[in-house]
Amino acid sequence: MIGNLRRVSLTLFVILLALGFFASREDPEVTVYSDPSRFDGFTMGTTYSVQFAAKVPPDVAVALEKDTARLLGKLDKEIFSTYVRSSEISRLSQSSLDAPVQISTEMAEVLQEALKVAAETDGAFDVTIAPLVNLWGFGPQRNNADGAAPSQSSLREALDRVDYRALVLDMSALTLARTSDVEIDLSAIAKGYAVDRVAELLEAYEIHDFFVEVGGELRISGHKDESKRGWVPAIEAPLSGLSQIYEIFLSRGDSIAVAGSGDYRNYFEVDGVRYSHEIDPRSGRPIEHTLAAVTVIDESAMRADALATAYMIMGVEAAKQTADAAGQAAYFIVRSGLGASGEPRFEAQHTEAFARYLVR
Repeated sequence: MIGNLRRVSLTLFVILLALGFFASREDPEVTVYSDPSRFDGFTMGTTYSVQFAAKVPPDVAVALEKDTARLLGKLDKEIFSTYVRSSEISRLSQSSLDAPVQISTEMAEVLQEALKVAAETDGAFDVTIAPLVNLWGFGPQRNNADGAAPSQSSLREALDRVDYRALVLDMSALTLARTSDVEIDLSAIAKGYAVDRVAELLEAYEIHDFFVEVGGELRISGHKDESKRGWVPAIEAPLSGLSQIYEIFLSRGDSIAVAGSGDYRNYFEVDGVRYSHEIDPRSGRPIEHTLAAVTVIDESAMRADALATAYMIMGVEAAKQTADAAGQAAYFIVRSGLGASGEPRFEAQHTEAFARYLVR
């Protein structure tokens, strides 16, 4: 399974009406599913779910389910998992320095977007952050088994091995070279890429009304039934207890991708100080600002996934300014103190591009 680079995935609830099955009037010998059909499973250390609104024969539905499981299994265990020593990403991190290594198309596509987002966010998103994630105890190599914050010297050593600019990607030759001893972890973008690939698979099956989710990252297309009702996702309240809905929004029939990031599910405390798994690759330390959760809408789940992490690192002021300037749809939940009974209080902000999806 993919290493937990940034979080236990932010849950995005789905509000759906249950629909039954019916037989095809055109061919009584073929039973077809009414919309939506659904299947789910496990991948990348989390769950996935696929729902679609289409009249599909049972054998086609079975083939689609198997193809999806096969695709996700390949992306996880063969390519992106830092927990599998034989995976492509594990081999890359052990390759010789300055020597271009042949990589898969899948790896190249993810690295290309990762490096693009890194440059756009001044390094707030950095896929070479693995040494810091391990140092703070949130990765596959937990270097703080005693639960204590790392020393300044170990922090400096880890920071010396974090720099996305040490990755030299050649898309035409499909090669990657590391110019310094950096370690790659794509957990903050690979789930989004997986969602995009499953969406492509559905399109190849000529299914255009669907809802795909992997670990909280989504691709939504079209409508969920013949009455043209859109899918209705919701944003989770940034609370560490039972899941609660904070805001719902509408897909409005658009083809969109949705990804979220938050600092409230995965953290530890030492002497009353809370250390989030959201680590700034520039300082090497967990974030300390008031931004609690981010939701990003984009055409690509891969890009939304990376941007959600970057915005969490940047904090609400810088993130909203960056997103507004780019015309990016983003929704921010910010801590605003405690209520009279001690419960946490929040306020929301969003970019102009996100407004179209909110319920009014």
